[in-house]
Amino acid sequence: MAEETMSTNFIHSIIEEELQPGGRCEGKQVHTRFPPEPNGYLHIGHCKALTIDFGTAEKYQGICNLRMDDTNPAKEDTEYVEAIQEDIHWLGFDWADRFYYGSDYFEKTYQLALDLIRKGLAYVCELTPEEFRAYRGDTNTPAKSPWRDRPMEESLDLFQRMRQGEFPEGKYTLRAKIDLASGNFNMRDPALYRIRYIEHHRQGTKWCIFPMYDFAHPIQDALEGITHSLCSLEYENHRPLYDWVVEHCDLPSKPRQIEFARLGINYTVLSKRKLRALVEEGRVAGWDDPRMPTLCGLRRRGYTPKSIRNFCERIGVSKVDSTVDWAFLESCLREDLNETAQRVMAVLRPVKLTITNYPEGQSETVTVENNPVDPAAGEREVPFSRHLYIEADDFMETPIPKYKRLVPGGQECRLKGAYLIRCTGCVKDENGQVVEVLCEYDPDSRGGNPADGRKVKGATIHWVEADTAADAEVRLYDSLFTDPAPDGPEKNFLDCLNPDSLQILTGCKVEKGLAEAAMPQPGKTATAYQFMRQGYFCLDNQDASPDHLVFNRSVSLKDSFKKK
Repeated sequence: MAEETMSTNFIHSIIEEELQPGGRCEGKQVHTRFPPEPNGYLHIGHCKALTIDFGTAEKYQGICNLRMDDTNPAKEDTEYVEAIQEDIHWLGFDWADRFYYGSDYFEKTYQLALDLIRKGLAYVCELTPEEFRAYRGDTNTPAKSPWRDRPMEESLDLFQRMRQGEFPEGKYTLRAKIDLASGNFNMRDPALYRIRYIEHHRQGTKWCIFPMYDFAHPIQDALEGITHSLCSLEYENHRPLYDWVVEHCDLPSKPRQIEFARLGINYTVLSKRKLRALVEEGRVAGWDDPRMPTLCGLRRRGYTPKSIRNFCERIGVSKVDSTVDWAFLESCLREDLNETAQRVMAVLRPVKLTITNYPEGQSETVTVENNPVDPAAGEREVPFSRHLYIEADDFMETPIPKYKRLVPGGQECRLKGAYLIRCTGCVKDENGQVVEVLCEYDPDSRGGNPADGRKVKGATIHWVEADTAADAEVRLYDSLFTDPAPDGPEKNFLDCLNPDSLQILTGCKVEKGLAEAAMPQPGKTATAYQFMRQGYFCLDNQDASPDHLVFNRSVSLKDSFKKK
């Protein structure tokens, strides 16, 4: 299974070389980790890292930990922790009993910081944040700190008192003593700890000093026995610091950090800060709004785990940042749903059609296919009678050129799975709007095929039987932004919001059987349907009920982005 889902890339090449005799990982089990920050919901951008971390472990029969990176307590919440776990399971990955929090290691990390002070490799600095920036230097000027040579005993005493809460925020930081003249600014005596008086979602007020990510991350990896710490390219310049921490702290293992390019995708934003702003300002209906790039939003819209994993696999793993077209993600979903979705008939903008020569009160059933791609799906019977609903745009009183649907006195058309019909006229209301289309049918054309073999040039029209049709609300989604790069430089992403990203249609007509289908459950992908000629849809897992059907369009039948 793993071999089928993960092709070889540069990360795999590194791992395979290290697994060879004499290699760094000879005889070891490949061990990765996925360390999300519990301050928001996972989005499609996280999926690349997620599938790389878990998928790489799968490929080499290894294991992958799930670790909540809660070293920064700001905006962290158990709501996000539970959502992250749910999303990962939904994608088909599991961490068994290897679930951790970064805060689990606060005490050990603190003790390792004390050891660095005793070794003369860390010191307490009194520079204010403004002074810290001013003294950082440039490519020609080393950084400086007048506290770099503070005696070890004094730094040790101050750091311990920092933990006891004796000093205000910003008064002191603990800094590593590395190289103030380094060409890599991350190595110019970086901060390891800062004072924060903030309640932690798990630790409460036990701690008022918190480790910086660059210090905590390699320690956590080493304590868990991680062999390969796979992370996005933004951490490439931080790798020397990662290696420095691993080398100078007394740790049970020595993990290796490998960076890959993160996922960029157009017509959306992947910043959790910006996504949170959309939610908190009411620009969307929540983190699971089907227009959001969050996994819960994509799931609610009808995206499948397979489509997302295929997307991540096909875009590949590289060391170069790039932007992927959202249409490619849609294509992966369309490919999956074409194989699995049940075909049904639904009329989104209905107008009544009456077959005037079909006996009033008579009804029958006709046969339509469930899914022509899957022969095992078989066929089903649907009711047919004198009164039907068809799409309003399947009739034109004054046709445009090359129009092949219903026109008064025009060509014959097929009713899907039923009969040939010819339009004879229409009925209008007092405002001149067509409220009923009148047709006659050929009784000898059951199944849509004329008995005499004549050629029919008109289109095949889908329909729903009027007496048994169920009412439904249908939500049509477009891209959330009109600009392909809404978070680009000198742009306010909120100014790029698409006012037409959601269109709600009421009074739609669907087959009665859909009203009897099992309602979708939160956290699960709802049953997928292809509404013939319309697109792929699913019941909304929040708002739908047996008495109020609500369908979300997952994706159109064709690529709508190319039309833009």
